[in-house]
Amino acid sequence: MTSILNPRLIGVAVIAIAFLAAPLLVEGQPYLLRIVTTAAIYAIAAYGMNIILGLTGQLSLAHGAFFGVGAYIVGLATTDHDWSFWSSFAVAVLVTTVLGYASGLIALRTQGAYFAIFTMALGFLIYIIVIRWESVTHAHSGVSGIKLPENIGPLDFSDPVVLYYLVLVFLAGAAYTTHAILRSSAGRSLVAIRTSEDLAKSIGVNVGVSKQLAYTASAGTAGLAGGLFATLNGFIGADSASIDLTFQFLLFLLIGGMGTVMGPIVGSVLVAFLFELLQDLESYRFIVLGPIIVLLVIFAPRGIVGYLNEFLASRRRRGRGSPPEDEGRRPAPESTAPAGSTATTREGVR
Repeated sequence: MTSILNPRLIGVAVIAIAFLAAPLLVEGQPYLLRIVTTAAIYAIAAYGMNIILGLTGQLSLAHGAFFGVGAYIVGLATTDHDWSFWSSFAVAVLVTTVLGYASGLIALRTQGAYFAIFTMALGFLIYIIVIRWESVTHAHSGVSGIKLPENIGPLDFSDPVVLYYLVLVFLAGAAYTTHAILRSSAGRSLVAIRTSEDLAKSIGVNVGVSKQLAYTASAGTAGLAGGLFATLNGFIGADSASIDLTFQFLLFLLIGGMGTVMGPIVGSVLVAFLFELLQDLESYRFIVLGPIIVLLVIFAPRGIVGYLNEFLASRRRRGRGSPPEDEGRRPAPESTAPAGSTATTREGVR
């Protein structure tokens, strides 16, 4: 009974029900459904960044570029080469995964700020290729007329609701994969690396291989999200591979909670609707978002989900009658702690 009434499970159930019921809640308002679908796609990309940053502690600034590579492969393959969506989508995921693996062999030889700088340079390089290689990428003209997914039996993906549920399947897969990683020995190895690479090595973790796999999975997930983004919009431009997109994904994680299972979803949905509410302000909307981010960093540095998990954990400890002096001696139950923390328990964030 205790596990059934677990507040974390209740929170997950509420979010799942809300997403499943979204088409009914916005019925007759296709624009709102499109916003929710876009937020779900961005959440998938944020899950990819969560693997390399939230779990491993490595700040990759090439994430938006990998997203753009996936989008452009789907866009160019379906328009210029008349491929089906599904074949181009599979190639997009494969290419971004291979590109992530290849670039990771070099990038992960660096650490800290040098890793961030290298990946930022890689992101700029990909962006420059997009805007300069006009004969292939159409440069600033963009790619239009991108195909929708071909029907699967009775499923007609030209229906926005059906397309939404397709995106939702991938989002659920990304969330479950993050949950499975956190509960696995591989996830504990990644958290150990985030805490201290020297400590991780001392307990037998292959730091190089673990970071390489995390970076590769992160890039492949970004490419998958980019492919879905291309087919949803039917048009992509150079901004789909810009560094600004990387910082947008980072914003989702900061607000939702890095290293958590539900953080990317919460952050993506909240920011998407905040952007929509503040769209009349255009670039000035960050004047409103800025103070919100500052307040979150001060009062909830682990993000909304991380703060809620910490609150629930403290209530559980008080409910067990743990004396305050013992709390500092116990390993923190949250896996959302920032780099430098010692939180590696299996009771990590949901």
